[in-house]
Amino acid sequence: MTIQERYEGVLAYFQEAKPYADTELEYKDPYQLIVAVILSAQCTDKRVNMITPALFNEYPTVFDMALAEPEDILPYIKSCSYPNNKSKNLSGMARMLAGEFKGKVPEDPDMLEKLPGVGRKTANVIASVVYKLPRIAVDTHVFRVAARIGLTHNAKTPLQTEMQLVKNIPESQRRIAHHWLILHGRYTCKARKPDCFRCGITKYCKYFNSKKRKVVNYLKP
Repeated sequence: MTIQERYEGVLAYFQEAKPYADTELEYKDPYQLIVAVILSAQCTDKRVNMITPALFNEYPTVFDMALAEPEDILPYIKSCSYPNNKSKNLSGMARMLAGEFKGKVPEDPDMLEKLPGVGRKTANVIASVVYKLPRIAVDTHVFRVAARIGLTHNAKTPLQTEMQLVKNIPESQRRIAHHWLILHGRYTCKARKPDCFRCGITKYCKYFNSKKRKVVNYLKP
């Protein structure tokens, strides 16, 4: 199977099985989304969605959060991973966003990456979800699933994974492909125990077919 055939098969399956896919983070505006994505690093979306209602009730706008010190924010996010670092990043992000960007979340991913706590993945999420740009954000799910299926080859970093995916996924599908891979990794192609028997893309999956060959060879007389 060629890499092109694998991509075509995987994308066709997702397009039919899940034509609509979006972030599971709950938000009402770009400010809330950027806060939620910062909190989601090494933390589940479910946990973030439990944290943010009280946080946004206390800091309903970026200007409100810009007035807060990290220690003011910390009690609201202490149940997520790395709360000390994240409270500092949220405070710094809000102050820069309120000051340098007049409260508007920038569209340009390069500008987004200037904000504290915003790396390439977060910038790509904001650019694709809010501004509908054809960006692919690579988190741990995307990195793992793309390699396991065989969509990437010898990609050692999220950036290498992103570049290979962008090269092979049509621009019109990049935004939704990001969500397809995340959701597939979250609910089917799990890290410790992929649910291959409930997966619809085993025909195209490098991992599954390699595993199947091992079983066949073992059973040979």
